[in-house]
Order: sequence, then C-alpha cells, then structure tokens
Amino acid sequence: MKRTLSIIVCLLTIVSFAGAQQNASVSFEQYLSLRQAGSPSISPDGRNVAFTITSTNWKENGYDTEIWLSKNGEEPFQLTRTLKGNSSSPKWSPDGKWIAFLADRGAKTQIFVIGKDGGEAQAVTNETEGINNYEWSPDGKRFAILKNDPESKKLKAIKERYGSFAFDDEEFTIAHLWMVEFLPDLIPSPDERPCYETGDSTQKNDCSALPKAVRLTEGEFTVTGYLWSPDGTMIAFGHQPDPLVMSTSRSDISIITVASKKITLLVKNPSGDNLNRWSPDSREILYKSSVDDTVSNYYKNDKLFRISVSGGTPVMLAAEFDENKYIQDWTAEGIYFTANQKASRNSLFRLDPATNNYSMVPGLPDFVGSVRFSSDGKHMAYTARQANSLNEVYLASNGKHVRVTNMTGQIENWNTPVSEIIRWKSKDGTEIEGILHKPKNFDPADKYPLFVVIHGGPTGIDVPTPLPGGFYPLIQWIEKGALVLRPNYRGSAGYGEKFRSLNLRNLGVGDMEDVMSGVDYLIKQGYVDTEKMGCMGWSQGGFISAFLTTNTTRFKAISVGAGISNWVTYYVSTDIHPFTRQYLQATPWEDMKIYQKTSPMTNILKARTPTLIQHGEFDRRVPISNAYELLQGLQDNNIPAKLVVYKGFGHGISKPKELLAAIWHNYQWFGKYVFGEEIELPVTEK
Repeated sequence: MKRTLSIIVCLLTIVSFAGAQQNASVSFEQYLSLRQAGSPSISPDGRNVAFTITSTNWKENGYDTEIWLSKNGEEPFQLTRTLKGNSSSPKWSPDGKWIAFLADRGAKTQIFVIGKDGGEAQAVTNETEGINNYEWSPDGKRFAILKNDPESKKLKAIKERYGSFAFDDEEFTIAHLWMVEFLPDLIPSPDERPCYETGDSTQKNDCSALPKAVRLTEGEFTVTGYLWSPDGTMIAFGHQPDPLVMSTSRSDISIITVASKKITLLVKNPSGDNLNRWSPDSREILYKSSVDDTVSNYYKNDKLFRISVSGGTPVMLAAEFDENKYIQDWTAEGIYFTANQKASRNSLFRLDPATNNYSMVPGLPDFVGSVRFSSDGKHMAYTARQANSLNEVYLASNGKHVRVTNMTGQIENWNTPVSEIIRWKSKDGTEIEGILHKPKNFDPADKYPLFVVIHGGPTGIDVPTPLPGGFYPLIQWIEKGALVLRPNYRGSAGYGEKFRSLNLRNLGVGDMEDVMSGVDYLIKQGYVDTEKMGCMGWSQGGFISAFLTTNTTRFKAISVGAGISNWVTYYVSTDIHPFTRQYLQATPWEDMKIYQKTSPMTNILKARTPTLIQHGEFDRRVPISNAYELLQGLQDNNIPAKLVVYKGFGHGISKPKELLAAIWHNYQWFGKYVFGEEIELPVTEK
C-alpha cells in the first residue's frame, strides 16, 4: 500500500501549477483529486475487508469508484476495473467465496461477482430495468433485489399522443422487491448458447441464460429499504406511497414470508417509520420512528424501538440518550450505533437491548464512520479518522486494530492548517463551539484576515479536519496567511435536542448572533484584521450568509451558496415544505411576521456588502428563485453582486470541473474585496 500511495502522491505533486493560486503550495486540482476510501464490507470470518476507493476522472468530468481488497489486514489491492462507470456496494457471500458488487458495464446496473482471490468479474443478473440495490440471502443461493417497475403501457400511450407533461408530485417511478437465483459459472454460458425472444432455436431448450427475477411485492407503494432475517425465512422492508421526498413522513414497515410471499404490516405510525436491523435470532426488528410527532421531528431526537415480528407493543431503547443515533448493526454482543459528541468526537456505542444500558466503545479513532461486523460479531471493519488525518479503513479483531489503508499519505507533504476547537458565549449566553483553523506559523501577535464558513443543515456539524474546503479555497487562504472560523451555530447536531431547538422561530436572528459573537471573541484575542473579513456558506449556511448580507456591514465580502433569501417564496416552491412549518411553527398565511423577521430580503435596503451568489440551475431543495430575488434586491440598491448559475445541477455540485469553477469564483470574489486583488480565471486557449 505504501508504494501505491507514494506513486499517487508523486503524480499529484507533478501536476502543472499553471495559473495556480498565489502563495499556495497545493492547487485546487490537487485538492479535488484526493482519493477517498469508504463502504467497508468484512468477510464472514472477519479476516478480510473489501472497500471502495473513489478517484477523480477529470477527462470524463466525474468520479470513478472501484473496489479494493485487504486480506488479513495486509496491503490492499484493486479488485475491480469498470472502465466507463463505477463498481459499488461490495458485499461478501455468506460462505466467504465471493464478493458481489453493482456496476453498469453496458447493460444498466447489474450484480457482478468476483472471487476473493481476484480474477475476472462475471455478471449474475441481466434485468432490463437494472438494479437499485441487492442483499444476499443468508444461505447464499439467492439475492433479494430492488428495481424500478417498467413504464406502463398507458403512460407510453399518453406521451405518444399528448407529448410531455406532468401533474405536480404525480410523476414518479416506484420500486419493488424481487428475488433472483445466484448461479455462477453457468455451463454453457449465455454467450455460448444464447436464447432468443421468439424461441426459434434449433431445439427449444438448447440455450443458456441468466436467471430472471421473480416478483415479491407489488402494489401502489414503493419499497425504500429491506433486510433478510438471519434465518432466511423473512424479509423486512420499508415502504411509502411513492418515492417523493415528502412521502418519507408516511413510511411504514412490513414483513414478507419468503416461502408464501405473505406480507404482514408490522409498524404503522402517523410519522415515518424507518427499518434498521434484525435481531440475531430473527425474532425482532429494530426501527426508528417519531411515532405521532409530525410537527417537530426535524429537530428533536430520533426514537429507537425494538418490536417482535409477531407484533405487540414496541419497546423504546436509549430514550435518555440526547442525540440522534445512527444504527450500525445488531449482533449477539448488542446494538451498535454512532453519534456526534459535540465537535470533538463521533463515537461508536454499544447498547444492551436487555438492560437498555449503553457505553462508548473504547480504543477507536475520534471520528468513526461506517462499521460492519463479521458473522459471529467478534470482528469489525470500519472507517474512521483522527482530527489531523483523512478517512481510513480499519480491521479489528480481539482488541487489535489494523489500519489497512494510508489515504492520509496523500497529504503528508502538504502545508495543512492547524485545527483548534474554541468556545464562546452568544448574545443570549448560549455556549457555542467552533473550529478555528490557523496557519502552522501562526503568531498571536500578528493580525490575520478572517473567513467565516457556515455549514448547512441546520443539523450539520463542523469538526476538526486537516482539509476544510468544499466549495471554498480554505487551505489556500490559510496558507496565504488567514484564519478560518467554522461555527457550530444553534441548531447544529452533536449538542443535544435542546440546542437543536434554539433556532425555532429564530432562524437567521439567533444564528447571526452566534456567528458574530464568535467573530467578536476572536477580535478580542487581538489577532484579527477587522478590515479583511469575509463570510460564506452553502444551503442553510448560504441562508445565514444572506441574512448577514442584509443585517450587518462588518464583512468586506460575502458568498451565498444555494441559500434562502425569502422564507415565503422558499416555502411555496421547495420540495420539503414541513421544514419551514416546523422551524417557523406556522405557514406564511398564519404568521407573516415571523417569515418577514427571519428572511434576508426584509432588510435588503440595509445591505452594503458585495455579495457573490452561487446556485444550481435545477435546485429543488432551495429553488433558484431565491437567488434571483436576492440578486435583484442587491442590484436595485447598487450593491456589487454577481450570480453564478451552475448548469444542470441541483442543490449541490457533483462534478469536479464545476466544483473547480465554484472554488475559483470564490477565490476571485474574496480576492478582490478582501485582499484587493484582481484575479483572472486561468484559461488555456487552443
């Protein structure tokens, strides 16, 4: 692994620096080209771990995900190579002989398998609609698959006669469960003796084909997730009326008996019910639900339950745990979940379902990601990192933890910033945490430019990292000689339900006080150049940045990424209307004053700060009308403002070239208004 990553680092080092940003040793392209590891899958015996590595493909303007394998904690090697697509979702067969994965190699997304010792991958499905997800049966002889239903003949006929139109929230494709046999190494193979649709072969049965899937569920609902029972007799599945995001609040859980295909509704509450895990003995399932709470579940703690598959009264677990719980597994040793612990940790906990006691699992890195267990629950594969490292894959057995990747080796020669957790009191006395990033040669006697970067959510969280960035050239600014503050304003995750509730009917207002009190705290330390301060954020962070644009003049420049400018226009056009109703606790027609109090546009006449606006063309979460509204208001008041529309994108930017453009646009904007520099976008004309 050391040799492989040294080659990667070497290649990154020799990337051309033509047009590179001033005073920075790491180019934007280098930052965007870092490889990332994830999706660990442990072998049933706990000895091996398959995982994914995602790399940037600049030529195709995309990302390539492939599967790697480490045996016995040794140096991993690349297992798959899907030339024009990705290999994802690695899962071991129950006998440990095969690794299955999803890939589109010319016939839509299908299931492929490859031997644990490598070799050529082979397709084991050939479904016309492709496959959304799959799960091995416990005996390893079948797959339960999730795939979309084909377009109906009626809909085809309507399009043929009347063209393209759609009623709002009535156009979608539902997905259902199917079963398909696992038949590797077919002899003869489908390529050797093909079958024909007409059946006109020299002999009727003289052909070979991959097995076709058999339907398990059907009806006016869509399946969202599913799990085999450990004994292989049942499948628990979540379902909702349609795949629209608003329908997640109406999701329920049912059980299908595989042999008879009988479906039994198990959990049905007024709010959304979300399937998590089976008990090891196949007698219970674990699920999360807000039960009958449909007016505050966006910001309150989730509720965890266990229930017998025969029904009865569910039992709530870990009710007093004051944070959201992300379930990882249920083994004979207990239920494992991860949870944020303020800005300092994301920890793994073990819950005893019998006693309802829980405790943190010791000996792990500070920030734990995905966790997977072996068949007996005694071995573990997981992703995790420390505050100063990148995400790595680990294999744990008998208390011994082996790091099988070295993704951090990519940045070992980089001039990365120093991260520090700081705390201050907001205007109302609430303690706020934030991450302060400083140059390695930081001198508290000097004055530094300050950039404030606000996370989205609002239930997101910022934690220490060697590579803050996203849409913003943070590591380059820090190396240039600046400070970066990333505040965990009220509403952020990791601080408990009460903290997440503090911005109810207070959006923007309380958030601004949290941000500006943090700025004032740093100014009092004596090392901020108050004439060189900027602020930026995306999504909810974009909203808070827009609120700062129209409610304070202390920043020299602001960048609003996919941000809300007017809660009224947002409410009527977003795809998640309950978000606004829950946080403002009213519709605009019921309480227009609270919508005005919390909207950036209300004080547009007070705006004085040059503002860059960045937005995706097809954003449904925060519709682009919010960007145009803010732009027009600023322009009408002769405030320097510019809107950049990233064509073809929704709420985020998912391609490297456009992400590179977004970073450059911010670098230019803040360069001009904070540093007084005119920066040209580097272009090579041919």
